[in-house]
Amino acid sequence: LAGQRQGIIPLWASEIEKAPMSITKRHFPEMEHLGDITKLNGGAIPPVHIISFGSPCQNLSQIGNRSGLAGVKSSLFYEAVRIIQEMRDATGGKFPIIALWENVMGAFSSSNRLDFRAVLSSLSNSEVSMPDSGRWANAGMVRGDGPDLSWRLLDAQYWARPRLARRQRVFVVVDFGGRR
Repeated sequence: LAGQRQGIIPLWASEIEKAPMSITKRHFPEMEHLGDITKLNGGAIPPVHIISFGSPCQNLSQIGNRSGLAGVKSSLFYEAVRIIQEMRDATGGKFPIIALWENVMGAFSSSNRLDFRAVLSSLSNSEVSMPDSGRWANAGMVRGDGPDLSWRLLDAQYWARPRLARRQRVFVVVDFGGRR
């Protein structure tokens, strides 16, 4: 919705749950619903400049079962990474230009803080080391031979009127062109 307000046109979504589908159909009636992400081929769907995704948070959440990215639901993160790579392969590395991942603050700490490292490593296509402190900062970046990425913890209560309840979320932005 925020992207649309800035002129970004959503083309498609991958969702199987009825409630989120009804919300997106209401806000974006022209958007195509592609269904189950595990059945999609990123090289066969329409390429896009920006892919935004938020893998299910139940296994990462501090109030969830904390099975992390190995959990049945949160492991769908890797399906989105696969879709992105398939699209980049099919377009000669042209699309997507940007990927945006959003999730709960618990992503910083699940699986003894190794899940967030796996997210950063998967999205940057490089081996990201753990911070010397053993804890992830609320903001940071990875710059290397592959795509550049940055992350930041934001709180929804500061981004809406009327003010929303406190909802801290991690956002990771991947720039496949680098240096943006």
